[in-house]
Amino acid sequence: MTQFYREYPDLFSIGPQAVAQTPRIEIGSQVVAQSTPDDTLRENVQKLVLEIPWAHNMLLIQKIKDLSTRLWYIRMTIGQGWSRNILQLMIDSNTHERNGRAITNFETHLPSPQSDLAKQALKDPYIFDFLTLDETFRERELETGLVQHLEKFLIELGQGFAFVGRQYHLDIGEKDFYIDLLFYHLKLRCFIVIDLKKGEFKPDYAGKINFYCNVVDDLLKHETDNPTIGLILCQDKNKVLAEYALRGMNKPIGVSEYELTRALPESLKSVLPTIEEIEAELETEIDGGE
Repeated sequence: MTQFYREYPDLFSIGPQAVAQTPRIEIGSQVVAQSTPDDTLRENVQKLVLEIPWAHNMLLIQKIKDLSTRLWYIRMTIGQGWSRNILQLMIDSNTHERNGRAITNFETHLPSPQSDLAKQALKDPYIFDFLTLDETFRERELETGLVQHLEKFLIELGQGFAFVGRQYHLDIGEKDFYIDLLFYHLKLRCFIVIDLKKGEFKPDYAGKINFYCNVVDDLLKHETDNPTIGLILCQDKNKVLAEYALRGMNKPIGVSEYELTRALPESLKSVLPTIEEIEAELETEIDGGE
């Protein structure tokens, strides 16, 4: 309660006391309240904190000191119904820095505001640290792992993604094609085709997913649905190549990176022992045992 009071003292102010806390300036014979951008930001935060549970507020107060960032997480919690555990995961993975960062051609291929909504639905990078894959993994192993951990995968994708199928079969021109992962987005009202790639982005990936989007629009899309969106997930998106490749496509496509593990912060690296130190300690233990 003390932490909450210190963060939002205005919520405990009553009547004249609340008015007295607002800086004032005189203009002619009138006295008007003087507000700053920080005051406005704090007011916006304080208007919303009472709409989220107590445990959420405590987590945000302790983890997020920047008010604009805290406001972002509060709005997302309200809008997406995050539990405390989900909020914790989103904070730990710096979701606010990744949201809406994918390279896309949405502005030229989707009408407004659909283009903005679609862009905000994607992240860059996606964090798949719930998987245990070595460096020699194959794309099919990545796909299998994501489906096996579907709940965590959907949490990372964000609210609105509904799983349709894996290796979704398409019969085109008497030939068989398979979409890695097919989703339907309940808010965007469209199918989302996901193509998983190991390694760096290659321009021909855009042509392949553009083809899939065309087929899904013709065979699966309902007349009330919005255009199908393609999402290429690779380990290195190469911004320049991706932008050039998407420019010539006629379907809305995004390119994002994925990470299997996040890099350790420098502050944490400094307190962890090196491999050499671990080996030296083991040798000491073995020698001491003898």
